[in-house]
Amino acid sequence: MKTVLSLAALTLASVVSFGASADAQLVNAQQAQNLQAMGSVSVTEITGSPMDIRHALAEKATKEGASAYRVTELTQGDHWHATAELYK
Repeated sequence: MKTVLSLAALTLASVVSFGASADAQLVNAQQAQNLQAMGSVSVTEITGSPMDIRHALAEKATKEGASAYRVTELTQGDHWHATAELYK
C-alpha cells in the first residue's frame, strides 16, 4: 500500500513540476540584454504575497508566448500592481 501511495505522490509531483516549468522565467536586466523584447504585460489587484505576483506575471507572459519576463514596476497599496517586459 505504501508503494502505491508513494508512486501516486511521485506522479503527481512530476506533473505539477512539468506544468510549472512551462511558465515563462523571471530574468534580471543583465540576462534580458541577450533576449528579444516582445511587449509588456501588467497585473493589478493581486492580493497575497510577492510569489502570487510572480505567478500571475509568469502566467500572462506564457499566454503571450514569451519565454521570459523582467519586472519593470512593482507597487503595493491595498493590492499589488506589477508590470513586466516580455522576451522571446
